[in-house]
Amino acid sequence: MEKISRRKFIFNGAVGLTGYTALVATGITGMGFSPANAVVDKVKLGNSGLTVSRVAMGTGSIGGNHQSNQTRLGLSNFVKMAHHAYDRGIHFFDTADTYGSYPFIKEVFKEVPREKVALLGKMWTYNDAATSEPVDKALDRFRMEAGSDYFDIMLLHCMTNGNWKEEKKRYMEYFSLAKQKGIIKAVGLSCHNYEALKMAADDPWVDVILARINPFQSHMDGTPDQINAILDRARANGKGIVGMKIFGNGDKIKETEREESITFALKKTSIHSMTLGMESIAQVDDAVDRVMRIVKS
Repeated sequence: MEKISRRKFIFNGAVGLTGYTALVATGITGMGFSPANAVVDKVKLGNSGLTVSRVAMGTGSIGGNHQSNQTRLGLSNFVKMAHHAYDRGIHFFDTADTYGSYPFIKEVFKEVPREKVALLGKMWTYNDAATSEPVDKALDRFRMEAGSDYFDIMLLHCMTNGNWKEEKKRYMEYFSLAKQKGIIKAVGLSCHNYEALKMAADDPWVDVILARINPFQSHMDGTPDQINAILDRARANGKGIVGMKIFGNGDKIKETEREESITFALKKTSIHSMTLGMESIAQVDDAVDRVMRIVKS
């Protein structure tokens, strides 16, 4: 399986992660935050029928081969962080089979009410046809691993060309059937290609789009203006839009860059929500306080 680089929110400069955590904990990151004060608000996710928190907890930083930076924290640390995120109003979890995060979320659901959480999953579709797991069997496995009878959102994972509608037809057909059965509430795709995103913006099958967006054109599928134009159209078409790569896949994590990225996402794009690959309680606090301060500004 191809290893896909995911969101990584790691302060790996001179301060380092330990120093960054200490700075956030003492409230001296330069923006005057007071951790554990704000709570993330809720937004309607287009015409999907879902209401989600404005921030989703990503679980796929440096994700692939059924693991990620989040799962590499270990089960206990992951659950503590996720529970803390839930307490701060993050009731939206972004998971995937390739991240190996479904079993970790199952443990989280032992501590927080499943019905109050929007669970987004993704299905990898690039396995060899001879060894590919049947779609229905894969989805049954996902539900068992995640400890949930249903997924609020299930996406085709990492669409890389504009022909996904034809290439992924059998997946789409089963997703639609699962949606009728209530196993999935909303369907869509994560986009890693400009043409794939353009197609998704207008396709009636798509309820939710996961799109790469930041002000720096870092790990994006076009310029910010080009992507914004498509997202504007998608939103007008009723699509629920979740932004990813907000910090440029972890390349733009200086204090000023994080501030610019969140401000851009909230004030200058058509996304409804954003997924952030947080890796510590300190990063959860920083993200929540930053997002809600900018929302209210």
